[in-house]
Amino acid sequence: MKRKLKIVLLLLILLIFYLYVANITLFPSNILLMQGETLNINSLWGIQIQEKENSNPNIGEYTLKELVQASSVAENSNLKEVEKIDLNLNLFHILPLKEVSVSVIPKTKVVPLGNAIGLKLYTDGVLIVGMTEIEGQKPYENTGIKEGDRIISINHTKIDNAEDLVETVNRSNGKEVSVTYIRNETEETTSMVPVQTKEKEYKLGLWVRDAAAGVGTATFYVPETGMFASLGHGITDIDTEELITISNGELVTADIISIQKGEKGKPGEIRGTIEASSKLGEISKNTSFGIFGMLTNKNRLGVSLEEMEVLNRNEIKTGKAQILCELEQGKKKYYDIEIQKVYTNNQKDNKSMLIKVTDQELLEKTGGIIQRNVRFSHYSKWKICRSGNSCVS
Repeated sequence: MKRKLKIVLLLLILLIFYLYVANITLFPSNILLMQGETLNINSLWGIQIQEKENSNPNIGEYTLKELVQASSVAENSNLKEVEKIDLNLNLFHILPLKEVSVSVIPKTKVVPLGNAIGLKLYTDGVLIVGMTEIEGQKPYENTGIKEGDRIISINHTKIDNAEDLVETVNRSNGKEVSVTYIRNETEETTSMVPVQTKEKEYKLGLWVRDAAAGVGTATFYVPETGMFASLGHGITDIDTEELITISNGELVTADIISIQKGEKGKPGEIRGTIEASSKLGEISKNTSFGIFGMLTNKNRLGVSLEEMEVLNRNEIKTGKAQILCELEQGKKKYYDIEIQKVYTNNQKDNKSMLIKVTDQELLEKTGGIIQRNVRFSHYSKWKICRSGNSCVS
């Protein structure tokens, strides 16, 4: 009987320990709030949140409670564009567990777009997407470098694209080179010895890419600043499945070719081309919340003067709503949907609501919500790459 009791007690302790570990692990490291939005924190007993000392000297008289709940921010216009505060997650005010950053963004008015657009993205350095033997040798072996790493320099020479990499490695004449790369936002350095091929070229055995292109949807435009947003989600590499770190990019016009209707278990797709495109703006960021940049030619998008205030999640109501999109070339239209649920407590990603498409015309054309393709170009083996192609260096 005593043994069973000990086992039950041990299992209970392990369960409690698991709950605490899970609670700490799942708590987001970065939280974004809009003015007037309340941050609802569900935490276990004993876990407290405290402001880090001197985390934001510009906050002035605003207390931690006021900033985190964003209750007074909406009523005050003297705050800067974005206020940020750093918090500590502690156990009983003694044991530090995790650091959390909370940013409060001011209320914003935007113009909804819904246009089909093209995207040209250029990576910061070159992305390693694969490895291959060179004349039976593996120059990358035991160097620590792997797929998903981003090479930014060779022998202290900056690498902007795949062609830079190929030329710099060839100039080594087979001598050991110093390779600087980025992994998880941390800079690392290793050494590799290039192998000479039958074509008298020197290679590292790394498949790399430096650019992406595709079509998407322009989400909104901010008249006050000229900033635009597209997609509503980040662009990941098709091979590494990781968010692509870009140095810059271009927003361009796109021509819709066809619509592949979605089916159960298989999302539909809008297919388009950007071959005869015109530039619309500059892309600066690829984030998990979408593509952002500055619009320079809004007239080509047919931007109206209809501004709408962005609501925080506490203000969104379930029920009938509309979405705006372009399914035929040059024709934007509103379609009916239903907001079924609002995720007010979700601080982990950009999922704010659950919607259902109710518009019969949209369902007949697309089968529901469809994806738009943004992907890297196809492989171009064993050749010096044109921008956007994969090559081996």
